[in-house]
Amino acid sequence: MSSLGSRLGLALSAIALVIMLAATSATLPSAAAAPASGSDKGGGSKIVTPTLVARAALSADSIQPGPPSGAQATPNNGRSGPFPGQVVPGFSAVVEGEDGLFYAMPDNGFGTKANSTDFLLRIYLVKPRWETADGGPGELEVNGFISLRDPDHQVPSPIVNGATADRLLTGGDFDIESLVRAPDGTFWVGEEFGPFLLHIGATGKVLQAPVPFPDGMSPQNPYLTPGQPSRIGGSRGFEAMGGSVDGRHLYPILEGAFLDDTDQRRRWIYEFDTTSGQYTGNRWAYQVDEATNVVGDAFTVKKNKLLVDERDNYDGAAAVFKRIYEIDLKHQDAQGFVEKALVVDLLTIANPDHIGFTKSPGAYGVADPFAFPFVSVETVVELRDGRLLIANDNNYPGDDARHPGTPDDTEMVLLDLRRAEAPAEHTATLIGHRGSSGTRPEHTLASYEQAIQACADFIEPDLVPTKDGVLVARHENDITGTTDVAARPEFAALKKTKVVDGTSITGWFTEDLTLAQLKTLRAVERLPGVRPSNATFNGLYAIPTFDEVLDLARHSRTCDGDPVGVYPETKHPTYFDAAGLSPEEPLLATLAANGIDEDYPVFIQSFETSNLKQLDRTTDIPLVQLIDSAGAPYDLRSTGDPTTYSDLVTRDGLRAISGYADGVGPSKDRVIPRDASGRLLQPTALVADAHRFGLVVHPFTFRVENQFLPADFRSSTDPNAPGDLVGELTVFLRAGIDGFFTDNPAIGARAVD
Repeated sequence: MSSLGSRLGLALSAIALVIMLAATSATLPSAAAAPASGSDKGGGSKIVTPTLVARAALSADSIQPGPPSGAQATPNNGRSGPFPGQVVPGFSAVVEGEDGLFYAMPDNGFGTKANSTDFLLRIYLVKPRWETADGGPGELEVNGFISLRDPDHQVPSPIVNGATADRLLTGGDFDIESLVRAPDGTFWVGEEFGPFLLHIGATGKVLQAPVPFPDGMSPQNPYLTPGQPSRIGGSRGFEAMGGSVDGRHLYPILEGAFLDDTDQRRRWIYEFDTTSGQYTGNRWAYQVDEATNVVGDAFTVKKNKLLVDERDNYDGAAAVFKRIYEIDLKHQDAQGFVEKALVVDLLTIANPDHIGFTKSPGAYGVADPFAFPFVSVETVVELRDGRLLIANDNNYPGDDARHPGTPDDTEMVLLDLRRAEAPAEHTATLIGHRGSSGTRPEHTLASYEQAIQACADFIEPDLVPTKDGVLVARHENDITGTTDVAARPEFAALKKTKVVDGTSITGWFTEDLTLAQLKTLRAVERLPGVRPSNATFNGLYAIPTFDEVLDLARHSRTCDGDPVGVYPETKHPTYFDAAGLSPEEPLLATLAANGIDEDYPVFIQSFETSNLKQLDRTTDIPLVQLIDSAGAPYDLRSTGDPTTYSDLVTRDGLRAISGYADGVGPSKDRVIPRDASGRLLQPTALVADAHRFGLVVHPFTFRVENQFLPADFRSSTDPNAPGDLVGELTVFLRAGIDGFFTDNPAIGARAVD
């Protein structure tokens, strides 16, 4: 095994070289430049910091000229139709025009064919009167619209207004979602009911018959025959579409997976030649971070490179994925997916000028950092000056991300991808324990994303296998208290009593459910009495696979621009070996499939010893021996070996650990014990002895609630009230620890900044 210092040093040196090269540009970066960003921590280099520079909004209740709309719309947020004119339910696509004008296109209106027959399809001309650092009204002016119509009968299928002369198109005819303006001033529209491509003239007239998609139909396709299966889910067609720089090719992207695809995280990007009017046969696979995520928009920034808007279906505080990635069609990863790099996390946008503070008091996400937390983030445009424009579809009257109970306005924001000084290096390694489990249910992608936003250097997934051998993130294989399995009658027969590491447990276990079954469950808060705010997110989030956790990490960046580290723990390896579900092999295989090796920030940890020794013979990834506050490693106990955790923290024990591991993760009480009153005593020799043998020391677990704190740092007698976690961490950092696991990385960051 090579030394930990040399391995991590080489990795950081390589990262620093890339970053210093990327920081040499003196010009305002385009969106395409952002993925190259990073930092040489504390070295005075620059990182790309997406910054809010302008914002404008159109009232949710805005009514535009036209007949009443929304007679069949589902009432919500205190609004019900019919509305006295045409509503503007947000924008699904935007194209930059001239003289500060934008072409802004809503979708089909109210979501379905049946409830949108009175909604007229239009492209609005809007002019933002931006709010910036210098002030401004922050309003969107509507300066007219282009009505989509088919007077020449180019659409062969029946349409709602087919008996009229203008044949105005409605949301009962097409679900228009994506928009590209051709060099000749005409428009290409991607829609979802077919899905079709529509060619529209500059005045809104349909120029040719809708172009059918060659590889499947949606359930709403007018040509789907009775009994014919649809390959595309409802409203999962061409939500996103980019156009080549020369205007010849379109790149429509399916919002969702093909229904018959064995990989429901795969989305397909197609190429359409506008000159020949045919699909070229070229297509590329794009992998979303979670199967339920959708592709909301795309924009071509240069040849073969597109910005892709990937989002989840949550809003407000529940939102996890609102991201802009850059993809390169020329480069695929080992699994055949186009490589993607994070450009902007729309939930953490710098807002140093406090834009929106005065105009939107109390609105969720109007802060510094600023968040764009809408369900349907459906527009990304790189403007001619290099800034990014982002807009939302507000699904009027349904969405209420900013103010629960009040329909969301339609917002446009401008983001400047400016370079800023990289933050100073953390004074110790900050590890998000099970993510940010103090603010979201543990071991969910939401919890890990919260940890990343809180500036964690590493996120920590505990790993257990499913019945079919897939590693998933759960603290224990007993999922009774961390999922809603007990409320699922279809799994009642799987409740069992098992002996795990010598302890009898009754409940439901991951090894008895396939991944497909487990994915139907939803996470719940493990400590609802301690963290009731976390329980408000019960039932929202799926159980992530290890692969999904790795994807989130490698497609994210720490606050100082470095790759987000991963710190997986193998749970109960002796137990799972006996069950024929050894975790070490799939762990290494999953890391390798994601391109993660010893050059990436990664540690593997375990409370047992035998599996770490096995891993030491097969990988150069750094290993960490976990040491509990009492007891013994189960692999040793099960064979009659009398070695205890207390033996492991002796000088001889640490010397032995250094023969197969690179660090220790002790219970924090082994670093600084407490007296009978719960107050901290003097540090033990553990840190100094571990350092003597070249071992890093990452103790666990630091939590903000009084019941977990030493008496020195409790705020009151309320066990669940927050105490002085920074104070506790400061004492441990002075004792020389190299890093720490915490449920509250946002607070932990204050201790290491």
